[in-house]
Amino acid sequence: MTQSPFNPTVPAGAYDELLARVLPQARDQKLWEPSDGPMPSLFVSHGAPPTLDDPQWLDDLYQWGRSMPKPRAIVVVSAHWENAPIAISGSAAGTPLYYDFGGFHPRYYTLKYDTPDATDLAHRLAGTLGAGTPIHHYVDRGLDHGAFIPLMAMYPAADVPVVQLSMPGLDPEALLKLGQRLRSLRSEGILVIGSGFMTHSFAIMRDPSLAPYTAAFDEWAIATITRGDVDALTDYRRKAPAADIAHPTADHFVPLMLTLGAADNPQSATSVIDRMFFGNSIRSLQFA
Repeated sequence: MTQSPFNPTVPAGAYDELLARVLPQARDQKLWEPSDGPMPSLFVSHGAPPTLDDPQWLDDLYQWGRSMPKPRAIVVVSAHWENAPIAISGSAAGTPLYYDFGGFHPRYYTLKYDTPDATDLAHRLAGTLGAGTPIHHYVDRGLDHGAFIPLMAMYPAADVPVVQLSMPGLDPEALLKLGQRLRSLRSEGILVIGSGFMTHSFAIMRDPSLAPYTAAFDEWAIATITRGDVDALTDYRRKAPAADIAHPTADHFVPLMLTLGAADNPQSATSVIDRMFFGNSIRSLQFA
């Protein structure tokens, strides 16, 4: 019988197995060069601690990271950090993680992801956003789980500088414009990630009969992305089926708008991960 990721025999045991299997080759991954062209922009359905107990999910994320040159740096916006004015996470090497979840096994609160110094990246990001944009630079706020959990699988050697950028609000159009301001970073080998969830319904975990509703939203979202209808995506509350069920709150959907803004071509989406996890879509997308 398959062990439920919500009650693992060994918490984060699948992650331990991934590290034992891939660390040497992860360290040797080819680093991005200008001849590789711009890095893509990504939308990642990030999961929570149970991701670290799901071997398939971890392997999907790891293989995704391997399919690209190793980025020179990563800028990530997570569903779990809304702060205005815009804020940047701590950039010193080994800044402690921000364990923004509760009710899980104690081991999840001891996991580390000690990434290199990202001070240069923080300065570059501030310069990209412009002198007229108020920015608060936190010293001790590390990556939250929307950032560190997928990155622990994608880049398990923890050898890429990372900063997290806050969402200044949940307005889809504002996040689309923020992504557009980050687009140029991709030509410098910087990976831009919007981290959320294609559907984020706790109700379906209590009532599996709601599954057709999250599936309908997921199907609408990928069809709308494929035809490049950004206007419909920004107006998803009115245009998408079952939006109130799939996303009772906006925080896990709107990071997609940042990803779209950072992309050169919103219609270039590739579904790198496409499956359901306890009734929710963990579809994750890559854009050129």
